Parts: sequence; structure tokens; C-alpha cells
Amino acid sequence: MFTSIFAVRSSIGCRGILAIASAQNTEVTRGHRGCANLRIESFLTLRVLVAKVGTADALAFFLPGVVSQFAKVLHISKAMISGAAGSVEAIDQAIRGLAEYLMIVLQDDANLSGLDMYKDDSFGHKSNKYKSTTSFLEELRQLPLKAQSRRMLENVNGESINSVSTKTESGEKSSPNLGKGMGSFHVDRTKEWIEKTSGHVNKLLCATFPYICVYQAKKVRHGLFVAIRGLLLKCNFTLEKSKQMFLECLCALVVDDSEEISAAAQDFMEYLFSASGKHHVEHDIAAIFSRLIEKLPKTVLGSDESLALSHVQQLLTVIYYSGPQFLLRHLQSPVTAARLLDVFALCLSQNSAFTGSLSKLVSTRSSSVGYLPSVDELKGLHIVGDSEVLHSAASSKSSKLTGIPEIGKQHTAEARQANFELPRMPPWFVYVGGQKLYKALAGILRLVGLSLMADYKSEGHLSVITDIPLGYLRKLVLEVRQKEYTKESWQSWYHRTGSGQLLRQASTAVCILNEMIFGISGQAVDAFTRMFQKSKIKGAEFQESDDVSSGGQPHKHKPAVLDESVWKIALQKGSRDHFIDCIGKILHEYLCSEVWELPVDHPSLLMQSGAEVEDITSYFFRDIAMLHQVIIDGIGIFALCLGSDFASSGFLHSSLYLLLENLICSNFEVRSSSDAVLHLLSTTSGHSTVGQLVLANADYIVDSVCRQLRHLDLNPHVPNVLASMLSYVGVGPKILPLLEEPMRCVSQELEILGRHKHPDLTIPFLKAVSEIGKASKREAFSLPSQAYCNLMLFKSKVSDSEKEVQAELRQGSSSGFADGIDVTLMESEQWETIVFKLTDSRRYRQTVGSIVGSCLTAATPLLASMSQAACLAALDIIEDGISTLAKVEEAYKLEKETKEAIEEELQLCSLYQLKDTLTAADDSTVENRLLPAMNKIWPLLVVCVQQKNTVVVRRCFSVISSVVQICGGDFFSRRFHTDGPHFWKLLSSSPFQKKPNSKERTPLQLPYRSADVSSEDTIAETSSLKVQVALLNMIANLSQNKRSASALEVVMKKVTGLVVGIACSGVAGLHDASVNALKGLASIDPDLIWLLLADVYYPSKKKDLPSPPTLDFPGISEILPPVTSCKEFLYVKYGGQSYGFDVDFKSVERVFRKLQTFGVI
Repeated sequence: MFTSIFAVRSSIGCRGILAIASAQNTEVTRGHRGCANLRIESFLTLRVLVAKVGTADALAFFLPGVVSQFAKVLHISKAMISGAAGSVEAIDQAIRGLAEYLMIVLQDDANLSGLDMYKDDSFGHKSNKYKSTTSFLEELRQLPLKAQSRRMLENVNGESINSVSTKTESGEKSSPNLGKGMGSFHVDRTKEWIEKTSGHVNKLLCATFPYICVYQAKKVRHGLFVAIRGLLLKCNFTLEKSKQMFLECLCALVVDDSEEISAAAQDFMEYLFSASGKHHVEHDIAAIFSRLIEKLPKTVLGSDESLALSHVQQLLTVIYYSGPQFLLRHLQSPVTAARLLDVFALCLSQNSAFTGSLSKLVSTRSSSVGYLPSVDELKGLHIVGDSEVLHSAASSKSSKLTGIPEIGKQHTAEARQANFELPRMPPWFVYVGGQKLYKALAGILRLVGLSLMADYKSEGHLSVITDIPLGYLRKLVLEVRQKEYTKESWQSWYHRTGSGQLLRQASTAVCILNEMIFGISGQAVDAFTRMFQKSKIKGAEFQESDDVSSGGQPHKHKPAVLDESVWKIALQKGSRDHFIDCIGKILHEYLCSEVWELPVDHPSLLMQSGAEVEDITSYFFRDIAMLHQVIIDGIGIFALCLGSDFASSGFLHSSLYLLLENLICSNFEVRSSSDAVLHLLSTTSGHSTVGQLVLANADYIVDSVCRQLRHLDLNPHVPNVLASMLSYVGVGPKILPLLEEPMRCVSQELEILGRHKHPDLTIPFLKAVSEIGKASKREAFSLPSQAYCNLMLFKSKVSDSEKEVQAELRQGSSSGFADGIDVTLMESEQWETIVFKLTDSRRYRQTVGSIVGSCLTAATPLLASMSQAACLAALDIIEDGISTLAKVEEAYKLEKETKEAIEEELQLCSLYQLKDTLTAADDSTVENRLLPAMNKIWPLLVVCVQQKNTVVVRRCFSVISSVVQICGGDFFSRRFHTDGPHFWKLLSSSPFQKKPNSKERTPLQLPYRSADVSSEDTIAETSSLKVQVALLNMIANLSQNKRSASALEVVMKKVTGLVVGIACSGVAGLHDASVNALKGLASIDPDLIWLLLADVYYPSKKKDLPSPPTLDFPGISEILPPVTSCKEFLYVKYGGQSYGFDVDFKSVERVFRKLQTFGVI
């Protein structure tokens, strides 16, 4: 009965399998034109039939055909994303159906008897030893059943079971008569058959499974994981040839994007690496590691990024689960260590930038404009945020690989994460792959660095291994030194064989070093824990066969949890000291002066060579900029790894100046990297802004500035560093007391000899002086208010003391002599505090005044410069300096009043010693700074006005207007009378009518002055018009201010005549400015303005003349008779003859009415 039922069920199932396999073949050939639902139903039916049959004897015959059809389905699905072939459900059913069929036919328990050997505990290794006693007894129990079923089949068929197969490639022999019964569909699963079948299955699986690992659909990848798990557990021995491929696919699924897939794969991987059970994979993992390393460069540099990412993730998983000791054994040999780093150098090299797709090359463009948060700190600290938030965040452990923790608002956090994330992908790798590919490659290097610290005393410790990539940087330094020794040009050096390649090798080596060092940090270890420990419930049971089980009760296993502490290597004192020493050695090479002397653009190249250079390819500068960028990122990574030890080891002081120096780099990427690392250093040091970080280390920075200012030939960039420190970082007012020595050096360089020696540094020095002047101005504007507060505080104290004394006198003092002594001592201490506070305030005010005086001294000679940029910068410095000195003197007057009152009180209290101290610190001879400085500046302002550069002249008039109003008009009264003609002659001719040719000789030229190439004839009319508008605005501003109006009293008639002539002319561009000037001049002498205008207005008016108030007064026509020519007008007699400003009676009437409307005449 049993025999008949078995035969009938097997026959029906096998014939159904043949029919469904035929339908599958039809669907496969139709590709995307087939029906997805039909394909899915076919696979489901096949899986049900296979599960119903459920024996290897009945299904083995059909294995070649079924597997080939499944493989064909999966192979076509790789290239199709739509239609039947691209159906996610169909692919998932195909993977599961294939795995179920293989697990039934090729399961280890059903085929070990035919192979005459057993499995041992080493998961896949052959052995002649028996397994445990229980397993051996189980095999013995199976022998009678197998023999009985064999005899039953022989009786039913009436012949031997030596089956004949037409598919010789599978090693099968099938009967020529297919209608005789079950014997025709049976194969003898001998050792040869299993080896050949597993070999062919391995070829089919290797052609499909690795590609399914990177399939986009999550369901397909999950089905693949279930299939691989079942095959490894059921067919570990029979599919031994495919086992390493299964493990590679499993390694890729361990870091899958899907949380569900990766967690399940990690659980199973931990089970395989556990010490329990039979699944030990050390030998296979070692072989996989070697093969993955060998194929890594070819895969990464290939065109398929998804396969490259999968390949690298497989290698990362293998290394992580193998543990640090596995990697250490590989790195103990210098040859293998160098070979491993060479592989990664090839994968990360800049040469690989040309292997990516064209779309990446087109879509990736460098930034042309940038935004630096350190600059934005000067505008309200919008980016940095609240200092308390940053300070608290600096001490917390971030869950991300970022140097700066998240700030409160979401948009701020995103901006900071984009700018401050370290380590970051090198700039050249963007053409090779995305962030995921680099993250995987970097993860391997981080594990390499972390494993080296597991046994830092061994032969493969960190210092020895880091010397391998560091050798490229040392070779670059040596080449640059040789270039300097032979005085070779940069162009010749770059075009020499190997120089450009050496630059790129050094950049790649720095990138490798950065990642290896970062791997030792706690942030990297935490990231690996989050990546490889996604399972929420440790020890959760999983089914050995899951839904691909053949039948019966599924076996369950508990995955052994991988020891999480295997990669959590605590840095003890000895190992941390070794780690710090290693970073110091690397940082020494990073900060080498030869590396930073490499030019990043043509201007810096010209500055270094001092001569014209031929055209150099832009790749040269791009390679240098990328080298500088990764080095700067490395400094930030080292600070991130060491924390507080970075500053205590002296690394902060040695690298801070370099970072400030690169804030003014012409390359935006380098400038942005410096800005990001400065923010990181400020956060890790407990400072809320970069300015506070610089201020805390100002003595080191200023000392470096002073040292480099003494050797400008070697450090031509130091003026820009000083300017960036004061402007970008915004700490000028805080470090003013330290800038007196640098200002003396700057003043010397801006003198004639200094400008002649370093002509290219004039503008950078002026920028630095300008920033110092602005910082002094900001500080000086707060001095008067502080001095006034001190005065009011002192007066209130004196008033309170007087009230107490009067109260005691009225009530009568009953205190004894001792109490009087205590009160005297208390008052003495209070007065001593007041005196010291006043002395400190006065000393700081004198420092500000001294620095501003040095700025004015340095900039004043450049007012006569022929360079527009230098002249404009000098004018800015003059304007800021004069306003600063005015505030300093204002504060001095208040301090003087306070000092006199304090001296009087000290005299009354008999505190003569404090009075002497206060008097000794007084030096009134240096307090009068404003007018003496202006006396030196004025002649050069006059020279500046005489220039032919209209932009400079307009700016000069604006500065004169400002300084005259600050200093007062009385000081300039005589100067306007003497030097005024140089100003007023600019108003004597119209820009639209040329002057008559002058026969004056050309003035003498000094030998070092170039000839004036811009004569009056070449100046555009609009430019001349703008100059006259600027001069008229100056007249209006000076005359409207009572403090400066006295400067024009001596030249009132001359100036008024010129302005009236312009106002009465038809030059429309000067009308508004001239009316505004007349309005201001009318505030000084309105009668004069009315007289000059009426002299032109009324004689030209024939009717509607005003009547005299009484008959005793003559008429207006008698007072102002008509003139025979324009030269007889009063404004011409006062202002002099002008050219091109002919009287326009409509303009005269309009001006006269407008001034009457204003009520000024």
C-alpha cells in the first residue's frame, strides 16, 4: 500500500513539474512581453509541488532542467526592470523556489551516504573522522529505509535502477523508454554526480546571485537572504563550491540599506562566527578576504558602481566579523601591509577620477562663490548660535560622524552638518563614486587603523604602518627642497617626469592616513556598532529553514551574539602616548613649510618667482589645492580623535596659525575647509566662536605674525593673514594691546624703502592696517561712554561720602580710635581700586591712540600714490583714523576731569602715595594727537586732489568733508585760503566744454615716477561731472555744519561765486548739487547769496519787479542795473572767469524760486 501511494504521488508530481517547467521556459523566452501573474502562479505551483514531493530521490532527475530554467529567469531579470521579467514578486518566487529545490535534492543529510564521508565541526572541511555518536547512529537508522525503498522501486519497475539520462552534462543516465514508470525519472546520486551537478549549479548561481545582492527591490534581496541562509544550513557540504559565493552575498546583505534585511543577516553572520555548532568559516573567510582584496581595484575602477559598492561592503563585513587579530596577522608582514595600502591607494587615487560615468563628470561642478560662517559671525552670530548650546554640545558624544554637534533649529543643523562633517569625501573622489562607496572604503581603512592599536607593541604597530603612506608626502617634500636648491621653475618641475603624479600620490596618502587615524576614535567605533549591531533583540530565534524548509518541524537556533568589545579597544596610557606620538609625527609632515609653499594659483606663483611665468596647466594648481584641502581636513580629524589632548600636546598652537593663513586662500575649497576646521577646534576647545578660540591663543598667533613680518621675503602672505585674523574672525578689538609690535613692522614696510623692496605687498599691508584701524575705531567709540560712566560713578561715591560725613557730624561720632583706623583702611582700599581702574582705562586708551597713530603714519604717504587701490585704501584708513583719534581725545578730556576730582579727594583724605601714583602715570604730552596728525595729513590730501584719477579725487573730497567736520573749521581756515585754489579750479570749467590750450610747460617728473598717461583731455565728461558733484557736496556738508562752517568764511566770496555760476548754468547734472551747496552757504551768509542771485535774476526780468518798501529806496533796476556782458555779473567778479557755465535764465529763475521756497534767502 505504501509503495503504491509513494509511486503515484511521485509520478503525478514529477509530471506536473515537467509541465510547469515547460511553461516557465515559454515565459522566460517572452521576457518583458510575458504575463507577470502567469509567471508568479507558475512559480507558486512549482513550489507547492516540490514541497509535496519533498524527496531527493523523486526530484533529482529534474534538477538540471529546473535549475537551468530558474537561472534563465534570474539572468534575464538582471537587465529588465519592467514587464514579466522585472516583476519583483516573480523574481522573489524564483529565488525561493530555486533554493527550496536545491535544499531538497542537494541537502547534506540526503547525500552524505553516497559520498562515503561525513561532515565535521569545521563547516565545510572534509574529514575521515566520524561525527558525534548521535549523528552516527542517525545515519545507521537511515540505511535500512534507503535499502527498503530501493528494493521496492526495483520490484515496481522490474529492472535495475541504473537510470539513463540524455543530459550527459549533468552526469545523469535516463532510460530510452519514458513510459515504463518511475524508474525512468530516477538518478543514482553518486559522488561523481553530486560533484558535477554542484559544479554546474555553482556556475549558474555565481552568474545570478551576486547581481541580485544589489537589486533595487527590498523583497528580492530579502528572498535572496532567506535562500542563502537555507542553502548554507542545508547544503553546506554538497554545495561546497558555492559556499564562498554564498558568504560573499551574505556579507553584502549584512550592510543592506533595509534595516530588516541587515538585522537578520547580521544575526545569521554572528551565528556562523560563533563557537557553537558546526558552522565555522575561518578558512573560507580568509580565502574570501584574499580574493576580494585582489579584485578590489578592478571592481572600484569599473563602470558599475552598484557592484563596486557591494564588493567593498563585502570586504568591510569580512574584516569586521573576523576581528582585529585577523587583520593584524595580515599586516605583520611589511610586504603584505604595503600591498594592502597600495591597493587602497589605487582605489582612492586621483587617476580614478576619469573612470566614472560622463554624467557624474558633467553634474559635478566646483563652487565659484562661497559662504564662510566665520564671516557671518560678525553679523549677529547667526550660524554659530547660542554659546551655551555649543558649549554643552561640545562635551556631549554625538551619534554622527561630525565634528560639530547638531544645533537647535533644523535648517541651522543641516547647514552645519554640510560644512563641518569630518572626515569627508576627498574632492577628487566625487567623479568615481558616491558617498556610500567612499564610506565603505574609508570604513575598511578605519578598521585597519583600529586593529593596529589592538597590539601597538607588535611588529605591525601603527607607527610602522603609517610610515608607508607617509613616505609619499616625505618624497614630495624632498622633491620641493631639491627644486628650491637647484632654483628650478615650477613649470619645469611640474613637467618633469613623475612630479604631477607625486602630488596626487601624496594627496591619496594623506586621505588614507586621515581615515586610519580616525578609525581609532570613539566616533568611528560607535559608527561601526550602529552599522553592524542593528538587531534590536539579541539572541532572537530564527528558523534554520524558514519558509524554504522542505517539510517537518523547522529546526531553531539561537544566534550567538558577537562580542561587541572586540573592536572597542581602550587606549591605555602606553597606547595613547604611542597614538599621540604617531599623530605628532604625521602632523609634523602635514605642517612642513615645503608643502604649503606649493602655489595654488597664478598670483601666488608670480609672488614666489618674482618673474613672468609661462602658461601652466590648471591641473597643477587643482592638485595642490586638493592636497592642501585633505591636509587641513586631517588636522580637524586629529583634533576630533584627541579631544583635549590636541591642545595639551601643542598641536593646536602649531596648526592654528596655518588655518588662519588659509582663510584668505584664493581657492574656495581650501578656504572653506580651513573655516570648518577652525569651527571644529573652537567647539572641541569649549569656545562658542572662532574669535574666542583665536583670542585664547592670541599670543601664539601674534608671535608668529611678528616673526614672519621680519622675514617678508620668505612669508609674503603674512599681511593677508593679519587681515583675515582681524576681519574674518573679528577679534581685532580684543587683541589690540598685542598689535603694537606688528604695527611697527607694518609701518616700516609701508615706508618708501619698504614699498620699493616689496611692491607687491603694499596692498596686503594696507588691508591689514585698515582692519587694525577698524578694530581700533570700534574700540575707541566705546571709550567716551566708559570714561563718562567712571566719572559719574566717582561723583556719586564722593556725594555719598560727603553725606555720611555730614550725618556723622550732626549726630556726633561715638566710635573709638580703632574704628576710625578701620574706616581709614577701608577707604584707602576703595580709593586704591578706583585709582588702579582709572590707570588701566587710561593705559588702554593710550594703546588705542598709539595704534591708530601708527596706522595714520603708515597710510599717509600713500595718499600720493599713483595706484588707485593703494590710494583708496589709504583714504579709508585716514577717515577711520581721524574719527578714532577724536574719540580718544574725547575720552581723555573726561578722564582728565575724573583725575582732577580724584586728586582733590585724595588730597583731602591725605592719601598722598596714591596721589603720587596717579600723577606719575600722567603724560599729557602724548594726549594731543588729533590736530598734529591732521597737520601732517593735509598736504597729502591736497596732492591727492590734484590727481587725474577721478575715483580717487571723489573719495578724497568725501574724506576731507569728514575730517574737517571732526577737527573743526577753525583749524582749516588758513589752509583753505592757501590750498583752496587746487579745489576751486575743478569748478571753473564745464566738463562739456574744453579749456583753451595752455602753453604751460609740462611739470618735471621724478625719476621713479611714471609719466601721467591720463591728461584732462582723456577724462570722460561724466567722470568730470561726478568730481564736481563730489566737490559741491563737500561744500554743502561743511557749510551746513556749524563746527566746520568757519573753514569757508575766508573763501566765502570765491566759493559762492563759483557755485552761483554753476547753479545759473544749464548743466542739468550739477543743478541739484549746486542748489544744495547754495542752501548750505546761505546758512553762513544769506545776504551774499541773495545779492549774487538777484544780480543775475532781476536784470533779466522785464516785468513783475518788486516795488521798493518806501519811496526813499531806489527801484531794483537802479540798484541792480542791466549788464552789457556776463563778465560784469557779481558772481563772475567774486568767483572768477569760468568756461562752459553760460547763464541760462530758466535755470536762474528755478534756483531763485527754490531757495525762496526753502526760506534761506
